[in-house]
Amino acid sequence: MKNIIKRAVLLSCGWLCVVLGVVGIFLPLLPTTPFLLLASACFMRGSPRLSRWLHQHPHFGPILQNWHEHGAVSRIVKRRANITMVISFILSIYLVPLLWHKAMLITMATLLLVWFNRLPVVDNSGLSEASTNNR
Repeated sequence: MKNIIKRAVLLSCGWLCVVLGVVGIFLPLLPTTPFLLLASACFMRGSPRLSRWLHQHPHFGPILQNWHEHGAVSRIVKRRANITMVISFILSIYLVPLLWHKAMLITMATLLLVWFNRLPVVDNSGLSEASTNNR
């Protein structure tokens, strides 16, 4: 009984993340990649069949493959994510009334952007930016 509930929760969360990821394709302020990574993690634990489907999907598969194999994102994903993060944090900083909240958001945004922009970039052929520069 406990495994059935756990599986149902994982599948529900996975599908919710897939839906949010699809919506994120069309809405610039909603990131696609983090939701797909979370859906992948949920499906890996809840349904190997759905995990295979997600990883073999023509649109979502390459994003997940880049992350799982190289720990990297594509240049387009990186650009969209940076724009989304900056706009989201600017809006949040503008909306919060307390100065210490603003300072906390600025610190979080800085740390997140530094970490994210240090991730390697994978081009469409699957070679990392560093390996293409060495040739």
